[in-house]
Amino acid sequence: MIVTINPTNPQMRLIEKVVDCLKNGGVIAYPTDTYYGIGCDIMNKKAIERVYSIKRRDKSKPFSFICSDLKHISDYAKISNSAYRTLKRCLPGPYTFIFEGSKMVPKIMLTKRKSAGIRVPDHQICMDIIKTLGNPVISTSANLPDEEPMSEAWMIEEAFSNQIDMVIDGGPVPNRPSSVISLIDDEPEILREGAGPVDLFRS
Repeated sequence: MIVTINPTNPQMRLIEKVVDCLKNGGVIAYPTDTYYGIGCDIMNKKAIERVYSIKRRDKSKPFSFICSDLKHISDYAKISNSAYRTLKRCLPGPYTFIFEGSKMVPKIMLTKRKSAGIRVPDHQICMDIIKTLGNPVISTSANLPDEEPMSEAWMIEEAFSNQIDMVIDGGPVPNRPSSVISLIDDEPEILREGAGPVDLFRS
């Protein structure tokens, strides 16, 4: 089912409809400031397992997830003062930051090193969903292994119609990956150069 939401001024009744879907264990596709993503409530283990199945992904490779703001990130990651200042400069924006996860992160969402990838996209639909839900949402690109991410809602609906409960059409997205930066132990490491400028993190 495709639900069209205004990307600059999301209709709250539609955001609430999406959140109801997530609360009931639903899997959604949604626009971000990089790709269209596939996600669910990170507190719903069955929904997470559905996303793994949809993406044909090994469970040893956790997904990143979206938080609503810096305070929300601090609930799920161990952040130093230095890292906080970095986040304040870069977020919201097209970055995924890697941190040591807190005890609030479900184990299925952590790597063997207890780290987690966290995003705060510069996209109002995402922010409204997370704030209304109250929990982070998984963030993984809407594509199958070895295929390019899909840039239109109708393409996602066509490819995943029997597996995804709701596809949010928020219009076109840049269709570029986020830049991935590890800030574990306050040692910035560029893991992937994408849409977010990385000069700040070069030594």
